[in-house]
Formats: sequence, structure tokens, C-alpha cells
Amino acid sequence: MTDPLGMFAQGIAVWRVEDEWLDELKRLVVESAPVDRIVIGLPVRTTGLEGPEAEKIRRIAETVAREIAPIPVEFMDERFTTTRAHQILIESNIDSRRRRNRVDKVAAAIFLQDFLDRRRTREE
Repeated sequence: MTDPLGMFAQGIAVWRVEDEWLDELKRLVVESAPVDRIVIGLPVRTTGLEGPEAEKIRRIAETVAREIAPIPVEFMDERFTTTRAHQILIESNIDSRRRRNRVDKVAAAIFLQDFLDRRRTREE
């Protein structure tokens, strides 16, 4: 999620696709209205090519787009966000057990912040 001005990203939840993630996402969209877009992390390989993981995410994104229409869905390259999240948590002196529970949320906030920063740069 972002602040109302769309300047700062904040990780608020992590859902596994096996769980009732779609219902949770729809609930969050309704509770957080207005929502102007959903940004989904795309796992691109270090070569810049998409592998089978990215194809799976694209199929999930199709479901999201269909279920939350007319809110647009966009992708953001999420390369190295988990590594960056681990580094941030290590520097924050978070022990390894607690890091495991927080790394996905921090990584999501990192890639969303990257998205916001790039969008702001394009608008300037």
C-alpha cells in the first residue's frame, strides 16, 4: 500500500496463493478505496528473461485483473528485492527467525517503492 499521495510504500500483508488470497485482496481493495492500480512483482531472472515462475505470476495476474476490474494491474520487476530486504532486516538487527517472517513483506514494499520512484521520475 502507499500513503494517500502515492509517495511511500508500506508492506501490510503477505498471502500465499494456496490460501484464500483472492478474497483477502478484494476485501483490502474495498477497505482501502480508492485504489488506482494493483502492482504485482514479476520474478525476472538475472538475465532479464522470464522463466516459468513469471508465467505463473502472469496467470495469477489475469485472475486478479478479472476479479478487480476496472482497476488496472501492472507489473514491476522484483529482481533482488528479497536480497535487499534481507540486508535491511540484518542491518536493523532483526534475528534470523523473525527475518524469515518479515522478508516477503519488506521485499514487496521495496519493489512498490521502486515502482513509485520510477513513476515519479517519469512524471517530472
